[in-house]
Amino acid sequence: MSGIGPVEPGEGTSAWDAPDPGASLLHGAPRGRLGRLYDRHRRVALTTAAIAALLAGGGYLYAARPRQPPPPPPPYPSQVVEVTYLNSEAAPPGAPPRSFSFGVVLRVESGPPVTVSRIAQPYAGLSVTSLPRPPFRTRAGSPRKVVITMHVSECGKVPEDAGLPFLDVTLRNTRAMQVQSFILGPRYAHALSSAVRVACDDDSG
Repeated sequence: MSGIGPVEPGEGTSAWDAPDPGASLLHGAPRGRLGRLYDRHRRVALTTAAIAALLAGGGYLYAARPRQPPPPPPPYPSQVVEVTYLNSEAAPPGAPPRSFSFGVVLRVESGPPVTVSRIAQPYAGLSVTSLPRPPFRTRAGSPRKVVITMHVSECGKVPEDAGLPFLDVTLRNTRAMQVQSFILGPRYAHALSSAVRVACDDDSG
């Protein structure tokens, strides 16, 4: 009896030459389109990741950079303003009786401009005006002459011999507003006392 064995391949054929059912999926046109699509997405993904890494690194370097200290605040106006007595002045036209004037110079040593908002003095019997009239501004390095005019309203409330008379000046800059009392020295004290005596003696006569 003849046995039944495997069918021999015919001439010119071989089992190794049979087409692989999955070959079209691995090497055919559909595989090529999918591969190219994958490659494109892969390149985009890699590029995006690289950009993200660069941005993250740059953000870290920016956050880790040495911090500059903030600039110091401007000085208080009272620390940089100086008021100096100059001399007696003629009272301006139209000033009421028992008025007298004197000049001072106001200097700002440094920092932002300073505005003078008010000029006053401590005696109840005297009123004060000035030229220029407040508010006025003075810049550092630009001294400003101010003519102060005082009017004696009540002689009994003004000492004839003021020891250390002063001016109260309200100053303002970008840092603060302050009221500063300026003692103008013995020359100012003598001039003020003499002017008050003259004004009140003329009134009594």
